[in-house]
Amino acid sequence: MTDFTIRPATAADGPAARAVVFPVLEAYGLKPEPDGTDADLFDLDGAYLACGGAFFVVVDGAGLVVGTCGLKPVAEGIVELRKMYLAPGVRGQGLGRRLLEHAIAEAKARGFRRMELETASPLVEAIALYRSRGFSPRCGAVETKRCDQAFFLDLA
Repeated sequence: MTDFTIRPATAADGPAARAVVFPVLEAYGLKPEPDGTDADLFDLDGAYLACGGAFFVVVDGAGLVVGTCGLKPVAEGIVELRKMYLAPGVRGQGLGRRLLEHAIAEAKARGFRRMELETASPLVEAIALYRSRGFSPRCGAVETKRCDQAFFLDLA
């Protein structure tokens, strides 16, 4: 397995994050929304850090960003897992699980009691990962247009 590092993103990582997320969405038949739900990728600091969240990138041994993951507070004690994507060439090596575990550990360290996420049915590998980690379907409306499923995980 190639050596991968998960590190906090900087504002300079925005273009590389979009270069991971947008092609993955398109490969699964989902439309990127740069003026909508994906606007956060154009201002990582403002969208995540300014509200007490975090955004991480996965970097390979050559320094190339190959994955992304965001934590965005949505209510008292609740954080949303957002933009967890991996470039196709690095999938199937356990990196998704490692990134998810990193996000969960970070959310717990920040005092969140619950993690939620929204996703789309075509992202079957991601949904399988979430379910295997103990995420359960969340009741209620799904807010993101391209998403049709929502999950949660109690962190306590």
